[in-house]
Amino acid sequence: MITKRSPIAVFDSGMGGITVLRKLHKLMPHENYIYFGDSANAPYGVKTTEEIRRLTTQAVENLMARGAKAVVIACNTATSAAATSLREKHPGFPIVGLEPAIKPAALSMEWPRVLVLATPLTLREEKFQNLMARFADRAEFIPLPVPVLVEFIESGNLDSDEEIEYLERVLEPYADHRVDAVVLGCTHFPFARRNIQHILGEEVLVFDGSMGAARQCQRLLAEQDRLTDSETEGMISFENSDDSKVEQSIEMFYYKG
Repeated sequence: MITKRSPIAVFDSGMGGITVLRKLHKLMPHENYIYFGDSANAPYGVKTTEEIRRLTTQAVENLMARGAKAVVIACNTATSAAATSLREKHPGFPIVGLEPAIKPAALSMEWPRVLVLATPLTLREEKFQNLMARFADRAEFIPLPVPVLVEFIESGNLDSDEEIEYLERVLEPYADHRVDAVVLGCTHFPFARRNIQHILGEEVLVFDGSMGAARQCQRLLAEQDRLTDSETEGMISFENSDDSKVEQSIEMFYYKG
C-alpha cells in the first residue's frame, strides 16, 4: 500500500543519478528514498535502444512493485528509451524523466552558442533531435558525445589526472570564448562540472536538468497529495546491481567536489 511516507525511487544506469538524488533530497529532505544503480550493466549510452528499454522497464517496475510512490528515471539515455512506454503502461503513476537542459540554455541570452555534452545514444535519439529543433531559431547547438567521461565517473575516479586530460582533449576546440553555454546532458556529468567549467572558461554558463526533474517530482506528488507529512529527515537506501558499488554510491552522494 502506498502512503505519504512511501519512498521515492531513483533509478540510474549507474552512479550518475546520484546528482539527481542530491537535488531531490535538497528540495524534499523529509522524504524517504531508494536509489538503485544498474552498474552491472553500465554504460547504457552505447547499448541499443531496445536493450536500454528492457533494462529500464525491468528496474522501474521492480521499484514500483516494492511500494515506491514515484520513480525518477535519473538518466537521460534511459529516459529517451523507456519513459514514454512506461507512462503509457502505468497511467497515473508518477514517472519523472530527465532531458538535456536545452531550453534554459537557449533562452539564457540572445543567440548563444551552446555545447551539448551527452552520450552517443542520447544525441541520436529522436526525442533529443526534436528538442534541439524546437529551439534552433534561438541558439546554435553543438552536440558532442563524451562517453568516456561516464566511465571515469562510474569508476569513482573523480578529478583524476586521466579524467582532466580527457576533458582537455575533447573540449579544447571549444575553449577560449568559443561557446557561451554548455549543457550537461548526462546525469553523470555534474560530477565533472568544476573541471568542465575550468576548461571552457569561468564565464561559460553551465546547465543540467537535475533540479527541474526534482521540482517535477515534487509537483506530481503534491497533485496526488502524496508528499510526506514527516517533519524529520528521511532515510536513503542505496542499492546497486553490482554489490561492490553500494559503498561508492554513498561516498558519491556526500562528495563535496
